[in-house]
Amino acid sequence: MLINNANLKTLFVAFNAAFKAGLGQAASQYGQIATTVPSTTGAEEYGWLGQLPGLREWLGDRVVHAIGNHGYTIKNRPFELTVGVPRTAIEDDTYGVYTPLMTEMGRAVEAHPDQLVFGMLKSGHSGLCYDGQPFFSATHPVLNDKGKPVAQSNATGNGTGDVWYLLDTRRALKPLIYQTRKAPNFVALTAETDDNVFNRSQYVYGVDARRNAGYGFWQLAHASNATLNAENLTAAITAMETRTGDHGRPLGISPNLLVVPKKLRFDAKKLLEADLVPNAAGTATESNPVKNVVDLLVADWL
Repeated sequence: MLINNANLKTLFVAFNAAFKAGLGQAASQYGQIATTVPSTTGAEEYGWLGQLPGLREWLGDRVVHAIGNHGYTIKNRPFELTVGVPRTAIEDDTYGVYTPLMTEMGRAVEAHPDQLVFGMLKSGHSGLCYDGQPFFSATHPVLNDKGKPVAQSNATGNGTGDVWYLLDTRRALKPLIYQTRKAPNFVALTAETDDNVFNRSQYVYGVDARRNAGYGFWQLAHASNATLNAENLTAAITAMETRTGDHGRPLGISPNLLVVPKKLRFDAKKLLEADLVPNAAGTATESNPVKNVVDLLVADWL
């Protein structure tokens, strides 16, 4: 190929089309557990996460729920992915071998939100949420019905098994947050005066974006590394459904999604579909109390 501006522009269009084709090839899962929040600044403040207010009878003046009691900020992070195409590959018309690479670049970009969101879920035992505690913690501070601080837990199990997660994803704000500031932008450096072309005889194509992930309401999630069986899943469901907010107010939480790593795929599928399960003593079988009680998500990035 003769290298000139017109041909380089045509090549960019072809590579960009391959990149966009790759964007549709990754099966996305993050939207099932995270709410997408558009961002307009370098960081977004989620101080209001400290409040889950409910309606009250209007007696006297309104009671204003303060939203400044908790400071939780998600800072947008820049991400990039860049590849180089030798000038000789274009001169010799062998640039076609790089088209699948551009497609794979698009696929990687499309999968990136999943990596961020499920990475946050996986690190939830150490990553801090709005109340200053790890997202999965036994010591989330809550006021009881007498106004005294008590600890609530959304993490169980003391084993070393694989962690599974129970979530309520039917709220306006899901358990996790995916924050996006700048959509992926495919660009190129192909001018003769660009340093990469002049010094290294290489055309550079890349994509950049700004985004991040964070934690929403810990009340909508439960993690356990106990054995995934009917007894432990029932206990986790009950713990979530009986969870209360400040002053003992019921939150109406109803978990609907079991999230497991691939190692637990068949254990989870069997548990949710079986008619009979072993009883607590392990001496007989009984009707399965958790059959089809929640949906199953086998996460690619756990």
